[in-house]
Amino acid sequence: MAQFFIDFTIVAVFVIGITALMGVILNGIGENIFGGRKKRLHTAMSEQVQTGWKAVGGKKASR
Repeated sequence: MAQFFIDFTIVAVFVIGITALMGVILNGIGENIFGGRKKRLHTAMSEQVQTGWKAVGGKKASR
């Protein structure tokens, strides 16, 4: 019975891992092949919106 749960866990981790990686890999392929001139459209717009924002979080500079 313990072997069943070990096998089930290994297969579950494998399936979840492959599913997560497929999304990232296919997104990268899609952007590079089908992106054309608008590859960085969304990231460029985010950077433009965030220009001038005050940085928050992190450690303060020591004196």
